[in-house]
Amino acid sequence: MVGVSLTLIAIHAVRVLVLSTGADVEVLTYFAFIPARYTLPDTLFYLPGGFGPKVWSVVSYALLHANWMHVGVNLVWFLAFGTPVARRFGTLRFLLFCAVTAAAGAGAHYLSHPDGIMPLIGASATVSGAMAAAMRFAVSPGGILAGGRGAGDHHPAESLLDSLKNPQLLIFIAIWFALNLLFGLGISVPGADGAEVAWQAHVGGFLAGLLLFGLFDPVPRLPVT
Repeated sequence: MVGVSLTLIAIHAVRVLVLSTGADVEVLTYFAFIPARYTLPDTLFYLPGGFGPKVWSVVSYALLHANWMHVGVNLVWFLAFGTPVARRFGTLRFLLFCAVTAAAGAGAHYLSHPDGIMPLIGASATVSGAMAAAMRFAVSPGGILAGGRGAGDHHPAESLLDSLKNPQLLIFIAIWFALNLLFGLGISVPGADGAEVAWQAHVGGFLAGLLLFGLFDPVPRLPVT
């Protein structure tokens, strides 16, 4: 988790302190997620890089941020929720989980903005996925939010079906979606600088973290009730 955090900081530092404005714009054209890259023909909307950015930008956009406040806000939440998930999954699984939740966020953003030309950047989809994943085991019997202490981050989690019956998880999901509804209604967040918050990407990452948690989790499930 420390390595991921330092990587995000280092990338933004290079963009701000080393690259010229023109070079930074080029970085965005190659590595930000731009829905129109997949929808509009090159004769109407040309971006450099050919086929490559169509593959990697569904993940690489999560490494870029608008400003230091954007980086800081994402890191605060990522450290809070991503740290226990990283400890539980291990490095390789965690990095793959980050890639999958980022791609899910890009997919959700694309579905809502198929012709969008504004670049999508930021780790918020992966942060949202980490929130959902952390709650899958934090509220399970024995979890830290369920009065447990013994197994730390490695106690068995409930199945998806049982998790969705857990009142604590349902309350968390309701609050999380209510906050993102506010983003959809135009409420801004620190670091956005008046830009539209890509709340659809948040939803995509959150649902991926919630529903796909079991594919990455190495700890055996609790018996289904």
